[in-house]
Amino acid sequence: MTKVVISEFMDESAVDALRARFDVLYDPKLVDQPAALLAALAQADGLIVRNRTQVSADMLAAAPALKVVGRLGVGLDNIDVVRCTAAGVEVIPATGANALAVAEYVIGTAMVLLRGSYLSSSEVAAGEWPRTRMSNGRETAGKTLGLVGFGGIGQLTARLARGLGMLVVAHDPMIANDSPVWAESGVTPLALDALVSTADVVSLHVPLTDGTRGLFGAACIQSMKAGAVLINTARGGIVDEAALAAALRSGHLGGAALDVFEAEPLPAGSALAGVPNLILTPHIGGVTFESNERVSSLIAERVIRFLAD
Repeated sequence: MTKVVISEFMDESAVDALRARFDVLYDPKLVDQPAALLAALAQADGLIVRNRTQVSADMLAAAPALKVVGRLGVGLDNIDVVRCTAAGVEVIPATGANALAVAEYVIGTAMVLLRGSYLSSSEVAAGEWPRTRMSNGRETAGKTLGLVGFGGIGQLTARLARGLGMLVVAHDPMIANDSPVWAESGVTPLALDALVSTADVVSLHVPLTDGTRGLFGAACIQSMKAGAVLINTARGGIVDEAALAAALRSGHLGGAALDVFEAEPLPAGSALAGVPNLILTPHIGGVTFESNERVSSLIAERVIRFLAD
């Protein structure tokens, strides 16, 4: 019987749909048990992962019957796509299924960081009254959102931002300046340096590649508008974490939100510990109750269809 291994968490109804067709091993702890995972893959036809399972050459060698890898998300940097292709293994990402969750995360954190008034609960509860200090928060309407990367998630983020009265600019070298997407979305294309120097909020929506690794290093961060906000829901490694921490401590940046990190989980005592005006979340920007259902259902359906053919 066709066997499918699921090594990270997945919506139970989607798991049940797979169980109705295949022999399914569902154990979200497998991602942290490399030997057990390799053993489970010895006769597996399908594998479903999130972002932590590393689909490497060693894993492919341990899974000679593997035909398909379903990715519960869109980033593929944890999957050796080149080796999968060479081995005849189909890679299926959940393109578009978590876009709304990411877009809402970006807009929500941008509003929190611009206003600067939602991180004072402990002070107020302790009897302090930081009203004067917190009366300089900024409104979202009229601010400029700069999107680095203008694919599906970037375009949805732009739509939400424009609904709040933000101006939106974007940089994406893969989209020509005369593409109809700019006029249709009401977004202005800009060169990266122009976007970085003018945007009040910069949000990253690019994959981690040799070209984007370290893209937001010390020089780029220092060229950002004073008081600007930086949000990264894309991939760790694009932002220099030490340089970001320095820019926040100095007051050059008004705030930042990181959902992704160069090392995940983020090690204790990192450069980001104790940094002011910084929101840190554990790579959940694209994960909500609703998006988990959508992503899981999409991957279950596509894996079933692929293996049934």
